[in-house]
Amino acid sequence: MSEGKKSADEKGFVMSDDKKEKQSSSPMPELTFSTFVFSLNSSALVHLGVIKAPSGDNNLRDLSLAKQTIDILGILEEKTKGNLNSDEENLLKNILHDLRLMYVREKG
Repeated sequence: MSEGKKSADEKGFVMSDDKKEKQSSSPMPELTFSTFVFSLNSSALVHLGVIKAPSGDNNLRDLSLAKQTIDILGILEEKTKGNLNSDEENLLKNILHDLRLMYVREKG
């Protein structure tokens, strides 16, 4: 295959099942819209300095990355309007509200 036409696996974007199993001994939660939103929420909280990174590093506060993640969640809210169930819609709305308040407080 030519350099420009490599598969996703050859480019390193997709791991084989064997590699995935070796990297994580704990089972991964089912990937749903809600777990995706929770993941972005966790990233924003790390960048706001509210929680520790999974690596245990306390010093990952970066307000520009926090803002970018909050903006991504805002785009998701806008683009999925009318396509979410009420639980998903409320989850996204509440997380965005809380993150925006924390961001404004941190930006001070």
